[in-house]
Amino acid sequence: MKSLVGKVALVTGASRGIGKGIALGLGEAGATVYITGRTVEEGKAAVALPGTIHQTADEVIKLGGKCIAVQCDHRSDQEVESVFRRIRAEQNRLDILVNNVWGGYEYFNNGTEFWKETGFWTVPISRWDAMFQAGVRAHYVASVLAAPIMIAQHTGLIVNISFFAAQRDDKGVAYGVAKAASDRMAACMAYELREHNVTAVSLYPGLVRTESVMRAAEYFDLSNSESPQFIGRAVAALAADPGIIQKSGKTLVAAALAQEYGFTDVDGKQPRVLTVEEA
Repeated sequence: MKSLVGKVALVTGASRGIGKGIALGLGEAGATVYITGRTVEEGKAAVALPGTIHQTADEVIKLGGKCIAVQCDHRSDQEVESVFRRIRAEQNRLDILVNNVWGGYEYFNNGTEFWKETGFWTVPISRWDAMFQAGVRAHYVASVLAAPIMIAQHTGLIVNISFFAAQRDDKGVAYGVAKAASDRMAACMAYELREHNVTAVSLYPGLVRTESVMRAAEYFDLSNSESPQFIGRAVAALAADPGIIQKSGKTLVAAALAQEYGFTDVDGKQPRVLTVEEA
């Protein structure tokens, strides 16, 4: 995997889960990684899961990267703007933005067990609002703030973390529509950014062994699962590709990128590429 030494990245929502794994993947490639999240003290997260932005930063540094943790609630434009002002002041560049932060999950049954609703009419409206405000809108706001920096550099990569639910009808109305919106956002941004040599893509993980998945491991077949860091390696491979602009506007799958670029998961395995029907 090519080095990202000298490159600056921002990963949103990196206290745990896929965001943390992406920060680790970029860190092991040598990037300077800024991460955001709300959790700064163990046990005080919005969900009953371990992890803080400072723990993530420590692990990135152990892998050889540089990491700066910034507490930020992406529902607040002022807090997000402050993050970008800091990156401008300290680095005067931004090469990679990973829009990973997402809302809505914290509302499932008080954070103690999976959702049990049987139809969209039984789902709290607040979950729709959370997925769009702290998910889709958060991706848009961060991209709006990143674009001028990348345009001035005439280079950059914006990655929206999405999922196969965008192309399925059975993953919940709010979730499916929100992920489809993230995909379309990347495609439309790519159209406008292409002349500036800035790339925008959507990236689909497979089944990722996040803290929440492992908490309910008995309900999953983990035989073809991925570590969170595997998704980070996919982003790192994209960022190191000199021809990345050719992928701009596309929806990409992490496991397919592993085959294309020749990287593996942390256990040395190369997960099988899922189809939309089986995801």
